[in-house]
Amino acid sequence: MTELKFKNAMLITAGFACIALVTAFTKKKTDSHAIAGLIANKKLSCLACGNTTAKLRSRSFAFNSVVFKNAVVEDNDLNEEMKLIPGGTFKMGTAEYEDCKPVHSVTVKAFLMDEHEVTNAQFEKFVKATGYKTIAERSLNPKDYPGVAKEKLLPGSAVFTPTEKPVSLEDPYQWWVYLPGANWKHPEGAASSIAGKEKEPVVQVCYADAAAYAKWAGKRLPTEAEWEYAARAGRPATTYYWGNELKPGGKWVANIYQGNFPDHNTKEDGYSGVAPVKSFPANPYGLYDMDGNVWEWCSDLYRPDYYKNSPANNPKGPADSFDPDEPGLEKHVQRGGSFICSDQYCIRYKAGSRGKGETSSAGNNLGFRCVKNVNQVR
Repeated sequence: MTELKFKNAMLITAGFACIALVTAFTKKKTDSHAIAGLIANKKLSCLACGNTTAKLRSRSFAFNSVVFKNAVVEDNDLNEEMKLIPGGTFKMGTAEYEDCKPVHSVTVKAFLMDEHEVTNAQFEKFVKATGYKTIAERSLNPKDYPGVAKEKLLPGSAVFTPTEKPVSLEDPYQWWVYLPGANWKHPEGAASSIAGKEKEPVVQVCYADAAAYAKWAGKRLPTEAEWEYAARAGRPATTYYWGNELKPGGKWVANIYQGNFPDHNTKEDGYSGVAPVKSFPANPYGLYDMDGNVWEWCSDLYRPDYYKNSPANNPKGPADSFDPDEPGLEKHVQRGGSFICSDQYCIRYKAGSRGKGETSSAGNNLGFRCVKNVNQVR
């Protein structure tokens, strides 16, 4: 490879799951250029629901060496906003996608779940208490990007950027941009801010960041089975977690994309991006935004064939991760879809579907919520 045409990539998954960030250097373009989701099937193109085609190097980080100033949170507010999810049995998965088959019976124990996605305000408490620095804020290791000038290796993350006109949905490079300085405090780039957005879900957090927060809060990330069970909320299988109609009673009940993707969002639901938590109705279990808004990390490692041999009782995911599109990259499951999902583009927000994301990857449509065992309540 030469300076005329050099591509070196790091994989960052966001909310939906799989973001391939590529730094491209050519004669005509010398700025860093980030790309999300190199997808084979356009209907699966999204950060979490996408299947990437490039074998890319993931961002390196020392997650296992993270040490907190304070090991346990002393903020009862973080526990008061949890709902009791009764144990039970349900049909998990959907026949619509290969990695969601077969639909199978699963039983989960009772647990507590955050009623909404972790907010900027809550995550800020964690950062102030522990001094934690998210992966998107950490310096890149030049050894992982041979041939790239050090001044080009700036911390940042992927940001969804609408195009100016209609484009082919075959090329996600057109609407995902790697922006230096993008992180949870600056979700859409260095010039953006979360000031006044304390009640919005925190984004630009990778799996490692979410797991670190959960550990500090005395909680954990939900298993994929717990997440889907809570989203279905005791109801029969439906197209969407809220029912079979996209707009029940003519009203939008989730923050997803309306209009022509990715150039024209009509904002019929009132939002062009992330919405504050509790902006839409809760499900029967009292949980908000189990569809849309931001993708949510689960604790399970990702394998497309896991459901074929999944345990019937309290499954916790496979022992290892494998994605045939990117062998060698550790990925975790993501659930729920985000504000850029629609039937036109990313349809993995539908009931029973799955997303996937590389452990150290983030984006501005990816967040999380936590759970706790019932016997852990303090």
